[in-house]
Amino acid sequence: MEWIQTTGRSVADALEAALDELGVHEDDVEYEVLEEPKTGLLSRFTKSEARIRVRLKPISREKPHDRKRGRGKGGSRRSEGPRREKSADGGREKREGAGRGKSADRPKQKPKSAPQSQSKQQQPKNEGTPPVDENDVSVEEQAEVAEDFVAGLIEAIGLEANVTSETGDDLIEVEVEGSELGLLVGPKAATLSAIEELTRAVVQREAGGHAARVRVDVGGYRAKRRAALEVFTRSIVDEVLSSGEARALEPMGSIDRKTVHDTVTDIDGVETSSEGDDPRRYVVIRPA
Repeated sequence: MEWIQTTGRSVADALEAALDELGVHEDDVEYEVLEEPKTGLLSRFTKSEARIRVRLKPISREKPHDRKRGRGKGGSRRSEGPRREKSADGGREKREGAGRGKSADRPKQKPKSAPQSQSKQQQPKNEGTPPVDENDVSVEEQAEVAEDFVAGLIEAIGLEANVTSETGDDLIEVEVEGSELGLLVGPKAATLSAIEELTRAVVQREAGGHAARVRVDVGGYRAKRRAALEVFTRSIVDEVLSSGEARALEPMGSIDRKTVHDTVTDIDGVETSSEGDDPRRYVVIRPA
């Protein structure tokens, strides 16, 4: 994932701007501070901003083809194709077993330094490629962890639903379909957001910190909300253009703020900015 650069009055403001642009949570990114805002007497007379570069957290370098899996009602798995057997853990166990202790077949008279020297001769030099972490968990395996967790959670609540997951590059999307699932969404999608945060935490723990982004949707709620938010944003833009006065929207999450920014970007004569601090951060639409 390529780095993007953002600025702000502080590092926190610059980071929030990046989250708005990427439409993700802070847990999904890593960033470096390129320039701190200057403080002191001269800062009163010169414009000084923090500047950072941000990118999505790297995931396993082994990117499998997009895959869709499903778990139907009653916990039975609905497969869209042949299911692959997990081989990463088994291979890792073999490697760990081979590295423990001394082999009984190794000749005692053989110098200890010989295997090390031979390893150095056989190992090709590839200084430009970072070492591969044997503990990396593929996106496909992370998606299965996310799907199993959500399906288990729904079963524990006592609801019936079909749970599927799709992977693409660094994103895992878990879809829950069924009837009477409003309990999983909750007021202002608070329950859905909590389920998504829990799922993300479970996946990150399984992946050892190199996790893909995780999004959970119930009954197409997020797609419907995005469409409704786009319509609402355009109505606010019409008011701003007719009155010439800025309008501040209600506080919303980074994904919703990105929807507002993206909608306004395609309209001439207006611009947006994010202000405030989480969880009360909001978008302002003003004449350009």
